[in-house]
Amino acid sequence: MATKEKEKLYSDVPPTRLRGKEEKFKPAKTNKFWLTIASLFFFNMLQNRFYAFRYSGFENYANRDKEHPTILFAPHSNWWDGIVFYNVAHRICKKEIRLMVEELNRFPLLRRGGAYSVNKKSPQTAMQALKYSIDVLSDLRNLLCIFPQGIIRPPHYRPIEFQTGLAYIAKQAAKRYGKVTLIPLAIEYCFLRDNRPEVVANFGERIELTDPKVDRHEYTHVLEQALTKTCDEQFHDISTGKVEDYDILFRQHLKWYRRIEQRLKSIDLPEVSDV
Repeated sequence: MATKEKEKLYSDVPPTRLRGKEEKFKPAKTNKFWLTIASLFFFNMLQNRFYAFRYSGFENYANRDKEHPTILFAPHSNWWDGIVFYNVAHRICKKEIRLMVEELNRFPLLRRGGAYSVNKKSPQTAMQALKYSIDVLSDLRNLLCIFPQGIIRPPHYRPIEFQTGLAYIAKQAAKRYGKVTLIPLAIEYCFLRDNRPEVVANFGERIELTDPKVDRHEYTHVLEQALTKTCDEQFHDISTGKVEDYDILFRQHLKWYRRIEQRLKSIDLPEVSDV
């Protein structure tokens, strides 16, 4: 009897290193038409799959220093993360996203939405993406979004560990622009009271960097701890049901059978007396 091959869901090796395929650096290539198409398409994808999109802590983003660049960073646990990031940037933050995507050659149209490539086959090729990340921060209409773990990890993976690319970008941005704001973003997918899952996003506390001389490795640990704290606080809110006060990006109408269920629950039946 043939032995069934064990499925491997996660790898410690980035895809570009695993496949060893050369890929030239490709910057984002956006225009108003394609951004409109992408915004409608990615929003519709979420609406078709999820019951609601809840978020909290937006004031941490809204009250930032708007005269200097901002970076959002989040954990990366599944395929939907990039779609969520896109909607956070465009529909909540009202910015044009810049998102680093590995193996962009497989999804070239994503460049039209604000994605740019990174090839981790060698440090030299990866450095192109890091330098480009610093350049795009010069345009304050852009919002740089980063998955600093550098690889997909399981949901709730601990410890949260980053590669040092985010700290490098932050140090160089502080040097070039005087200050950069970094905001951790926790992203969760869960079932609450509906029969469909919901997206939950939490903006963590702002981190402002003005000193480009900070140690890159030490600052990486600071950012790791900030994202861990944000994710843990989100987990506490969800596990204790404290999500009623979250802002709503969208919430679907109840299906017909759910409406009937809600109606039946509201009907008070008369008590039956014992004979």
